[in-house]
Amino acid sequence: MKIIGIHTYLPEQISTSDDLQAEFPNWDSKKFQSKIGISQRHIANPDETAVDLGVRAAEKVLSHFDKKKIDFLLFCTQSPDFFLPTSACVIQERLQLPIGIGALDYNLGCSGYIYGLAIAKGLLLSNIANNVLLVVAETYSKHIYKKDIANRAIFGDGAAATIIANTAQNEGIGEFVLGTDGSGKNNLIVHNGAFRSSFDNAPDEIKYGTSSIYTKNHLYMNGPEIFNFTIDKVPALVDSVLKKNDIAINDIDLFIFHQANKYMLNYLRRKINIPKDKFYINIENTGNTVSATIPIALSECINRKVVGSGNKVMLVGFGVGYSWGATVITL
Repeated sequence: MKIIGIHTYLPEQISTSDDLQAEFPNWDSKKFQSKIGISQRHIANPDETAVDLGVRAAEKVLSHFDKKKIDFLLFCTQSPDFFLPTSACVIQERLQLPIGIGALDYNLGCSGYIYGLAIAKGLLLSNIANNVLLVVAETYSKHIYKKDIANRAIFGDGAAATIIANTAQNEGIGEFVLGTDGSGKNNLIVHNGAFRSSFDNAPDEIKYGTSSIYTKNHLYMNGPEIFNFTIDKVPALVDSVLKKNDIAINDIDLFIFHQANKYMLNYLRRKINIPKDKFYINIENTGNTVSATIPIALSECINRKVVGSGNKVMLVGFGVGYSWGATVITL
Protein backbone atom coordinates (compact mmCIF):
# COMPACT_ATOMS: atom_id res chain seq x y z
CA MET A 1 0.00 0.00 0.00
CA LYS A 2 1.19 3.48 -0.85
CA ILE A 3 0.25 7.12 -0.93
CA ILE A 4 -0.66 7.54 -4.59
CA GLY A 5 -1.92 11.13 -4.55
CA ILE A 6 -1.87 14.19 -2.30
CA HIS A 7 -3.22 17.71 -2.83
CA THR A 8 -3.83 20.69 -0.57
CA TYR A 9 -6.06 23.73 -0.31
CA LEU A 10 -5.46 27.03 1.49
CA PRO A 11 -8.13 29.73 1.88
CA GLU A 12 -7.71 32.82 -0.30
CA GLN A 13 -7.79 35.30 2.59
CA ILE A 14 -4.33 36.00 4.03
CA SER A 15 -3.43 37.62 7.34
CA THR A 16 0.14 38.93 7.36
CA SER A 17 2.23 39.79 10.38
CA ASP A 18 2.08 43.42 9.23
CA ASP A 19 -1.70 43.21 9.41
CA LEU A 20 -1.49 41.94 12.98
CA GLN A 21 1.11 44.58 13.88
CA ALA A 22 -1.33 47.30 12.79
CA GLU A 23 -4.05 45.76 14.96
CA PHE A 24 -1.75 45.17 17.96
CA PRO A 25 0.76 48.08 18.03
CA ASN A 26 2.56 46.75 21.12
CA TRP A 27 3.23 43.38 19.48
CA ASP A 28 6.65 42.98 17.85
CA SER A 29 6.08 41.33 14.47
CA LYS A 30 9.77 41.30 13.52
CA LYS A 31 10.78 39.54 16.75
CA PHE A 32 7.94 37.06 16.28
CA GLN A 33 8.89 36.28 12.68
CA SER A 34 12.54 35.85 13.58
CA LYS A 35 11.82 33.39 16.43
CA ILE A 36 8.65 31.59 15.36
CA GLY A 37 9.17 31.79 11.62
CA ILE A 38 5.67 32.75 10.48
CA SER A 39 5.10 35.78 8.24
CA GLN A 40 1.55 35.03 7.09
CA ARG A 41 -1.30 32.60 7.53
CA HIS A 42 -4.40 31.75 5.46
CA ILE A 43 -7.73 32.42 7.16
CA ALA A 44 -11.10 30.91 6.24
CA ASN A 45 -13.89 33.34 5.43
CA PRO A 46 -16.74 33.60 7.98
CA ASP A 47 -18.95 31.34 5.84
CA GLU A 48 -16.12 28.93 4.90
CA THR A 49 -15.82 25.77 7.01
CA ALA A 50 -13.40 22.88 7.42
CA VAL A 51 -15.69 20.77 5.23
CA ASP A 52 -15.49 23.40 2.49
CA LEU A 53 -11.68 23.39 2.66
CA GLY A 54 -11.57 19.60 2.73
CA VAL A 55 -13.85 19.32 -0.29
CA ARG A 56 -11.63 21.71 -2.27
CA ALA A 57 -8.52 19.67 -1.48
CA ALA A 58 -10.32 16.40 -2.26
CA GLU A 59 -11.58 17.71 -5.60
CA LYS A 60 -7.96 18.38 -6.58
CA VAL A 61 -6.70 14.90 -5.73
CA LEU A 62 -9.75 13.22 -7.31
CA SER A 63 -9.14 15.06 -10.57
CA HIS A 64 -6.31 12.53 -11.05
CA PHE A 65 -8.17 9.45 -9.74
CA ASP A 66 -11.46 7.71 -10.51
CA LYS A 67 -13.64 8.66 -7.55
CA LYS A 68 -15.84 5.61 -8.16
CA LYS A 69 -12.93 3.52 -6.86
CA ILE A 70 -12.86 5.24 -3.44
CA ASP A 71 -14.31 2.80 -0.93
CA PHE A 72 -13.57 4.54 2.38
CA LEU A 73 -13.48 8.19 3.44
CA LEU A 74 -11.71 9.43 6.59
CA PHE A 75 -12.08 13.01 7.76
CA CYS A 76 -10.00 14.58 10.53
CA THR A 77 -10.96 17.93 12.04
CA GLN A 78 -11.39 19.72 15.36
CA SER A 79 -13.68 22.33 13.83
CA PRO A 80 -16.61 20.32 12.40
CA ASP A 81 -19.59 21.86 10.64
CA PHE A 82 -22.07 20.15 12.99
CA PHE A 83 -22.18 18.10 16.17
CA LEU A 84 -24.09 15.71 13.93
CA PRO A 85 -24.31 14.47 11.22
CA THR A 86 -20.82 13.19 10.62
CA SER A 87 -18.89 15.61 8.41
CA ALA A 88 -17.54 12.68 6.36
CA CYS A 89 -21.11 11.90 5.32
CA VAL A 90 -21.56 15.50 4.17
CA ILE A 91 -18.28 15.31 2.23
CA GLN A 92 -19.35 12.04 0.57
CA GLU A 93 -22.44 13.74 -0.79
CA ARG A 94 -20.59 16.92 -1.79
CA LEU A 95 -18.00 14.91 -3.73
CA GLN A 96 -20.62 12.51 -5.14
CA LEU A 97 -18.62 9.49 -3.98
CA PRO A 98 -20.30 6.06 -4.17
CA ILE A 99 -22.91 5.40 -1.46
CA GLY A 100 -21.41 1.95 -0.88
CA ILE A 101 -18.39 3.41 0.94
CA GLY A 102 -17.56 3.71 4.61
CA ALA A 103 -17.14 7.22 5.98
CA LEU A 104 -16.20 8.51 9.41
CA ASP A 105 -14.83 11.52 11.29
CA TYR A 106 -12.15 11.44 13.92
CA ASN A 107 -11.21 14.28 16.24
CA LEU A 108 -7.45 14.77 16.49
CA GLY A 109 -5.19 17.76 16.07
CA CYS A 110 -1.50 17.91 15.29
CA SER A 111 -1.04 14.12 15.17
CA GLY A 112 -4.19 13.65 13.10
CA TYR A 113 -2.53 12.91 9.77
CA ILE A 114 -0.38 10.16 11.28
CA TYR A 115 -3.41 8.55 12.90
CA GLY A 116 -5.29 8.80 9.61
CA LEU A 117 -2.54 6.94 7.79
CA ALA A 118 -2.58 4.29 10.52
CA ILE A 119 -6.36 3.83 10.22
CA ALA A 120 -6.12 3.72 6.42
CA LYS A 121 -3.40 1.07 6.59
CA GLY A 122 -5.56 -1.03 8.91
CA LEU A 123 -8.52 -0.76 6.54
CA LEU A 124 -6.38 -1.87 3.60
CA LEU A 125 -4.66 -4.72 5.46
CA SER A 126 -8.00 -6.10 6.62
CA ASN A 127 -9.46 -5.93 3.09
CA ILE A 128 -12.22 -3.61 4.25
CA ALA A 129 -11.08 -1.11 1.63
CA ASN A 130 -8.78 -0.86 -1.37
CA ASN A 131 -8.66 2.91 -1.91
CA VAL A 132 -8.96 5.25 1.07
CA LEU A 133 -9.49 9.01 0.77
CA LEU A 134 -7.99 10.70 3.83
CA VAL A 135 -9.00 14.34 4.26
CA VAL A 136 -7.65 16.59 7.02
CA ALA A 137 -8.98 20.13 7.35
CA GLU A 138 -8.87 22.75 10.07
CA THR A 139 -10.26 26.22 10.70
CA TYR A 140 -8.68 26.93 14.09
CA SER A 141 -9.07 30.65 13.36
CA LYS A 142 -12.75 30.25 14.28
CA HIS A 143 -11.74 29.01 17.76
CA ILE A 144 -9.49 32.00 18.51
CA TYR A 145 -10.59 35.12 20.37
CA LYS A 146 -10.11 38.39 18.47
CA LYS A 147 -7.83 39.80 21.22
CA ASP A 148 -5.60 36.71 21.40
CA ILE A 149 -2.54 37.87 19.48
CA ALA A 150 -0.44 34.87 20.55
CA ASN A 151 -2.69 32.30 18.88
CA ARG A 152 -3.82 34.50 16.01
CA ALA A 153 -0.18 34.91 15.02
CA ILE A 154 0.52 31.16 15.10
CA PHE A 155 -2.48 29.36 13.64
CA GLY A 156 -3.68 29.29 10.05
CA ASP A 157 -6.40 27.36 8.24
CA GLY A 158 -5.88 24.72 5.57
CA ALA A 159 -6.68 21.27 4.24
CA ALA A 160 -5.11 18.30 2.50
CA ALA A 161 -6.49 15.22 0.79
CA THR A 162 -4.54 11.98 0.33
CA ILE A 163 -5.36 8.75 -1.49
CA ILE A 164 -3.87 5.61 0.06
CA ALA A 165 -4.27 2.48 -2.04
CA ASN A 166 -3.39 -1.18 -2.26
CA THR A 167 -0.81 -1.47 -5.03
CA ALA A 168 1.46 -4.12 -6.52
CA GLN A 169 4.46 -2.01 -5.53
CA ASN A 170 6.64 -2.45 -2.47
CA GLU A 171 5.28 -1.43 0.92
CA GLY A 172 4.97 2.34 1.06
CA ILE A 173 3.69 2.87 4.59
CA GLY A 174 5.81 1.49 7.41
CA GLU A 175 5.17 0.69 11.05
CA PHE A 176 3.63 3.20 13.45
CA VAL A 177 4.36 4.37 16.98
CA LEU A 178 1.45 6.16 18.65
CA GLY A 179 0.99 7.70 22.07
CA THR A 180 -1.55 9.44 24.28
CA ASP A 181 -1.44 11.32 27.58
CA GLY A 182 -4.74 12.95 28.50
CA SER A 183 -3.24 14.57 31.59
CA GLY A 184 -2.20 17.41 29.28
CA LYS A 185 -5.72 18.13 28.08
CA ASN A 186 -6.00 21.55 29.76
CA ASN A 187 -2.89 22.92 28.07
CA LEU A 188 -4.52 23.15 24.64
CA ILE A 189 -8.28 23.35 24.93
CA VAL A 190 -11.56 25.07 24.09
CA HIS A 191 -13.40 24.77 27.41
CA ASN A 192 -16.93 25.79 26.41
CA GLY A 193 -19.34 24.90 23.66
CA ALA A 194 -19.94 21.17 23.95
CA PHE A 195 -21.83 19.25 26.69
CA ARG A 196 -19.25 19.29 29.50
CA SER A 197 -19.41 23.07 29.68
CA SER A 198 -21.90 24.92 27.50
CA PHE A 199 -21.24 28.06 25.50
CA ASP A 200 -21.19 31.18 27.68
CA ASN A 201 -23.11 34.12 26.22
CA ALA A 202 -21.15 36.62 28.35
CA PRO A 203 -17.73 35.08 28.98
CA ASP A 204 -15.06 36.79 31.06
CA GLU A 205 -11.93 37.97 29.29
CA ILE A 206 -8.85 36.22 30.69
CA LYS A 207 -5.35 37.63 30.27
CA TYR A 208 -2.38 35.31 29.75
CA GLY A 209 1.21 35.64 28.65
CA THR A 210 2.40 39.19 28.04
CA SER A 211 -0.40 40.68 25.97
CA SER A 212 -2.95 38.03 25.02
CA ILE A 213 -6.58 37.67 26.03
CA TYR A 214 -8.95 34.73 25.57
CA THR A 215 -12.30 33.52 26.90
CA LYS A 216 -13.34 29.99 27.79
CA ASN A 217 -15.44 29.95 24.63
CA HIS A 218 -12.19 30.14 22.69
CA LEU A 219 -8.88 28.37 22.24
CA TYR A 220 -6.37 28.42 25.08
CA MET A 221 -2.80 27.22 24.63
CA ASN A 222 -0.20 26.99 27.38
CA GLY A 223 2.83 27.43 25.14
CA PRO A 224 5.56 26.62 27.70
CA GLU A 225 3.86 23.36 28.74
CA ILE A 226 3.29 22.33 25.11
CA PHE A 227 6.99 22.97 24.46
CA ASN A 228 8.01 20.90 27.50
CA PHE A 229 5.76 18.03 26.40
CA THR A 230 7.21 18.13 22.89
CA ILE A 231 10.88 18.06 23.83
CA ASP A 232 10.15 15.25 26.29
CA LYS A 233 8.20 12.98 23.93
CA VAL A 234 9.42 13.61 20.39
CA PRO A 235 13.08 12.50 20.60
CA ALA A 236 12.01 9.18 22.15
CA LEU A 237 9.25 8.89 19.53
CA VAL A 238 11.76 9.25 16.69
CA ASP A 239 14.02 6.63 18.25
CA SER A 240 11.10 4.23 18.73
CA VAL A 241 9.82 4.49 15.18
CA LEU A 242 13.31 3.93 13.77
CA LYS A 243 13.62 0.76 15.84
CA LYS A 244 10.15 -0.46 14.92
CA ASN A 245 10.92 -0.03 11.22
CA ASP A 246 14.38 -1.59 11.68
CA ILE A 247 16.22 1.32 10.06
CA ALA A 248 18.86 3.83 11.11
CA ILE A 249 18.47 7.59 11.20
CA ASN A 250 20.87 7.89 8.25
CA ASP A 251 18.47 5.77 6.15
CA ILE A 252 15.85 8.53 6.27
CA ASP A 253 16.01 10.91 3.30
CA LEU A 254 13.77 13.59 4.82
CA PHE A 255 12.09 14.35 8.14
CA ILE A 256 8.76 16.17 8.17
CA PHE A 257 7.56 17.09 11.66
CA HIS A 258 4.31 18.80 12.57
CA GLN A 259 4.96 22.44 11.71
CA ALA A 260 4.37 23.95 15.16
CA ASN A 261 6.87 26.79 15.04
CA LYS A 262 10.43 27.33 13.80
CA TYR A 263 11.98 27.66 17.25
CA MET A 264 10.53 24.37 18.49
CA LEU A 265 11.38 22.52 15.27
CA ASN A 266 15.00 23.65 15.24
CA TYR A 267 15.34 22.78 18.93
CA LEU A 268 14.11 19.26 18.19
CA ARG A 269 16.32 18.91 15.12
CA ARG A 270 19.42 19.75 17.11
CA LYS A 271 18.41 17.56 20.05
CA ILE A 272 17.86 14.54 17.78
CA ASN A 273 20.94 15.29 15.65
CA ILE A 274 19.08 15.49 12.34
CA PRO A 275 21.10 17.13 9.53
CA LYS A 276 19.64 20.49 8.53
CA ASP A 277 19.44 19.48 4.86
CA LYS A 278 17.21 16.52 5.77
CA PHE A 279 14.78 18.52 7.91
CA TYR A 280 11.92 20.37 6.22
CA ILE A 281 10.34 23.56 7.56
CA ASN A 282 7.67 25.39 5.55
CA ILE A 283 5.72 27.25 8.23
CA GLU A 284 6.52 30.78 7.00
CA ASN A 285 3.58 31.26 4.64
CA THR A 286 0.94 28.99 6.16
CA GLY A 287 1.35 29.12 9.94
CA ASN A 288 0.36 26.15 12.08
CA THR A 289 -2.51 24.43 10.24
CA VAL A 290 -2.80 21.69 12.90
CA SER A 291 -3.59 18.29 11.30
CA ALA A 292 -2.86 19.68 7.83
CA THR A 293 0.74 20.80 8.44
CA ILE A 294 2.39 17.46 7.65
CA PRO A 295 0.55 16.71 4.38
CA ILE A 296 0.90 20.33 3.24
CA ALA A 297 4.67 20.06 3.77
CA LEU A 298 4.81 16.60 2.18
CA SER A 299 2.89 17.76 -0.89
CA GLU A 300 5.19 20.76 -1.22
CA CYS A 301 8.27 18.53 -0.99
CA ILE A 302 6.96 16.22 -3.72
CA ASN A 303 5.98 19.10 -6.01
CA ARG A 304 9.35 20.80 -5.57
CA LYS A 305 11.16 17.48 -6.07
CA VAL A 306 12.81 17.72 -2.66
CA VAL A 307 11.97 14.00 -2.48
CA GLY A 308 10.99 11.51 -5.13
CA SER A 309 10.27 7.87 -5.88
CA GLY A 310 12.01 5.48 -3.50
CA ASN A 311 12.87 8.11 -0.88
CA LYS A 312 12.09 7.37 2.75
CA VAL A 313 10.35 10.13 4.70
CA MET A 314 9.72 10.12 8.43
CA LEU A 315 6.46 11.83 9.44
CA VAL A 316 6.11 12.95 13.07
CA GLY A 317 3.01 14.51 14.66
CA PHE A 318 2.50 15.79 18.21
CA GLY A 319 0.26 18.16 20.13
CA VAL A 320 -3.24 18.67 21.51
CA GLY A 321 -4.51 15.80 23.60
CA TYR A 322 -1.69 15.17 24.39
CA SER A 323 -1.33 12.95 21.36
CA TRP A 324 1.65 11.90 19.25
CA GLY A 325 2.56 9.54 16.44
CA ALA A 326 5.16 8.77 13.79
CA THR A 327 5.76 6.51 10.82
CA VAL A 328 8.10 6.11 7.85
CA ILE A 329 6.73 6.21 4.31
CA THR A 330 8.48 5.26 1.07
CA LEU A 331 7.47 7.33 -1.93
